[in-house]
Amino acid sequence: MLTVSLSACFSGSGSSGNSSTTSTGSELSVTATGPFNDAAGVGTNSVVTATFSEAINADTLDTSSFTVGPDGEVPMTGTVSLDSETNTGIFQTSGGDFAASTKYTATITTAVKSTDGKALPSNYQWSFTTGAGADLERPTITASDPVDLETGVAINRNISASFSEAMNVATINSSTFFVTDPNTNPVAGTVELVGTTAIFTPANDLAISTKYTATVTTSAEDLAANALAASFIWSFTTGDSVAKGPAPVTLGTAGDYVILAKTGISTTGTTAITGDIALSPAAESFITGFSLVRDATNTFSKSSTVTGKVFAANMAAPTPSMLTTAVSDMETAYTDAAGRSNPDATELGAGNISGLTLTPGLYKWSSGLDIATDVTLSGSKNDVWILQIAGDLTVSNGVKIALAGGALPKNVFWQVAGKTIFGTTSDINGVFLGKTLIDLQTGATFNGRALSQTAVTLDANAVTQPAQ
Repeated sequence: MLTVSLSACFSGSGSSGNSSTTSTGSELSVTATGPFNDAAGVGTNSVVTATFSEAINADTLDTSSFTVGPDGEVPMTGTVSLDSETNTGIFQTSGGDFAASTKYTATITTAVKSTDGKALPSNYQWSFTTGAGADLERPTITASDPVDLETGVAINRNISASFSEAMNVATINSSTFFVTDPNTNPVAGTVELVGTTAIFTPANDLAISTKYTATVTTSAEDLAANALAASFIWSFTTGDSVAKGPAPVTLGTAGDYVILAKTGISTTGTTAITGDIALSPAAESFITGFSLVRDATNTFSKSSTVTGKVFAANMAAPTPSMLTTAVSDMETAYTDAAGRSNPDATELGAGNISGLTLTPGLYKWSSGLDIATDVTLSGSKNDVWILQIAGDLTVSNGVKIALAGGALPKNVFWQVAGKTIFGTTSDINGVFLGKTLIDLQTGATFNGRALSQTAVTLDANAVTQPAQ
């Protein structure tokens, strides 16, 4: 059984990510698009896909209800097909590729109906811009969870593989991504694509102290029909524990960066960053204070303050396309975290959790959150925390957000709708998904990821990406 499930919030008729709102029960919705909205550097040989929240009446999906054309011009000639297993419509040009360096708009009209007669509330549109030519680059898998040869894996967690680029959802299914037990018997489960990450969800808890093997085959393809060069195979061994808290937030390629922002990254003082940083759609000139030196390939820069690479949207291909995908994954992750329901605690501490110890779980605040004295998150290495904050997050000077009991920064997700302020000399852990500014003030130490939909500012900080 295949489940394709992405959830995100849209503004207007399209998305800045690759997901939309889920169906309300009375309306059909588009849950994913390929290419992503505002994608840049798209291969001229790519197909265009739209995934729906429900099974589609094939008779309603055709070249009049699913169109693609140069921005503001008459739709081009093409063919439309339906992959019923994934509820995905696929548009392919007729007689050639898309034009190079051209902006296209795709439209799904309200004529599309689900098998039980539901329609979109309005026409759905998104845009993308092609690159200089065809995409001939094979996708790769950039990360897996669990990682290869990991031991002590919780028996109730999902298995995932993150791709380097947008994939054709119709090629991500239970025959291209599967898990087997020590006797090579397949593990029952479902497969979904969230952004650029394929997730296998076992139907039941895995056996304790057992080695499993996960495989992604070469039938998994990107939007230009480029397949993996070889099957990606890895193994892991379960422990005897059950992970507590919600499922982790899927970061996709956004998880390749310790800092990722859209409008600017700046630093003053003596900052030391371990990990790659990236900015898109803003240009490299909006990365300030780093004394950047462009590499000879023109695809990244280096800085004495960064142990890693520095990427920006105005660098040479494939960097622009890579960053568009990462930003889309960041936005999808933010919406995933914001959309989690049934919190374990609401308005804990009336918006001030100073001095508290938080066990694994989902926490929700309808306004801002203040942390004026040390806070501890206590749990095992497999446990997860998601903290939903509808306003600003303010961590006072010198305050420590500590982890205990084996808890890992990569499993702590702070979703912040307002500003995130780390006070001077504070010591912070976790993955921060910020709708606006993430500000690390003088001397703050940070172990995690700062993923901001606006800017990240630093001042003599030590920033380290979390261990996987």
